[in-house]
Amino acid sequence: MLPWIEANIGTILISLALIAIVALISGHLLREKRRGKSSCGNNCAHCAMHGACHCQK
Repeated sequence: MLPWIEANIGTILISLALIAIVALISGHLLREKRRGKSSCGNNCAHCAMHGACHCQK
């Protein structure tokens, strides 16, 4: 198994870096959602989902 790891160390390191980046972005988006912030630009007048994505209070 060690020769396989040595032969693919570049791919393994890049994959781990990409997984870490995706995890950080996902965590950030989840924290923002829990705080009630939206990931959209809140420009609903020009949005195709106008009136469908935000609750009317």
